[in-house]
Amino acid sequence: MKKLNVMFLAFTFAMISIVSANTDPITKTQNVINKRVKTLLKKPSFKIAKELKAYVTIFLNDDSEMVVLSVDTDNKELESFIRHRLNNKEVGEQVYADTRLFKIPVRFVEGSPISFDQGILL
Repeated sequence: MKKLNVMFLAFTFAMISIVSANTDPITKTQNVINKRVKTLLKKPSFKIAKELKAYVTIFLNDDSEMVVLSVDTDNKELESFIRHRLNNKEVGEQVYADTRLFKIPVRFVEGSPISFDQGILL
């Protein structure tokens, strides 16, 4: 019985080590893309009078460059700004992920830095 308890305890420690060491490449990819998007969209070239929202669909090509597929917003100036700042820009790091399509919600608020929720893998 004592040997069984020791084996169970060893198995439990092994499983905890494996689970805690698991790094999710999708989350890492999302974080890399989110940081790069936030950096590229700093200091807009237009005045923000009210909250502006957009959903940006991005595809990563083989060279780890972002290709903007769509910008879902009613504000044409915001759409143009996002496309100009993000399209064909390198992510900066080699990104390894099974999926290469991301939908990122972006929000601009007067007097505040850009904020967005975690990107969504498509």
